[in-house]
Amino acid sequence: MLDACETIGGTIMRLIRGAGRLSLFAGQSVAHIFLPPYFPRLVLRQLIDIGYYSLPVVGMTALFTGMVLALQSYTGFTRFNAEGAIAGVVVLSMTRELAPVLAGLMVAGRVGAAIAAEIGTMRVTEQIDALTTLSVNPFKYLIAPRVLAGTLMLPCLVLLGDIVGVFGGYIVSIYNLGFNPGRYLSQTWDVVENIDVISGLIKAAVFGLIVAVMGCYHGYNSGRGAQGVGAATTNAVVSASILILIFNYLLTQVFFS
Repeated sequence: MLDACETIGGTIMRLIRGAGRLSLFAGQSVAHIFLPPYFPRLVLRQLIDIGYYSLPVVGMTALFTGMVLALQSYTGFTRFNAEGAIAGVVVLSMTRELAPVLAGLMVAGRVGAAIAAEIGTMRVTEQIDALTTLSVNPFKYLIAPRVLAGTLMLPCLVLLGDIVGVFGGYIVSIYNLGFNPGRYLSQTWDVVENIDVISGLIKAAVFGLIVAVMGCYHGYNSGRGAQGVGAATTNAVVSASILILIFNYLLTQVFFS
């Protein structure tokens, strides 16, 4: 009994210490975004790496998600003669939930892993120590540009995902299910409101911050050797994905409770 209590207590203490280290790391990362000196060229490079190169992944994911959503909604709603609600279901599902969450998860897999591997390799090869020796703050030079770029670019990707996902549902509804184009578009515009789109974009900014911070945190604290870098990459993707799902629920509760 005593051993079990010690094990549980030790696990809880490790979780608390880890949460504390992560909170301090995230606070430092965000603070260094606003403190000089600034590196606009590094920020621009990260904007391109995180945003532009993620466009195909997010676009394809949103397109086929919208198409499948229209098909599944039609299959279910025909049982209740409620086919007219398909346009509203597609646009609300994409803007509120599916586009932010799926974009966040896809970017976590692509960008979060890349950030963790890059910074982890720099840690293993002592490049971060070299920056410190040269009086260059690693948080300013390595972490702040990535955190800023992730926070700014994911809402842009989600906005694109909203448009592409709704378009995918439109294509399936018109050319496969036989809906009237004008009526479908009218139902879409009648249902969607500003809060639906804005809430999704705010979620996306939070998810982008999570992905960048988790990638930087696990890479910065990577263990030695290739095994340490691999573990940091895996932990970055898994932890970012879990936090995205948790914060998605919390933000949904805030916006639509």
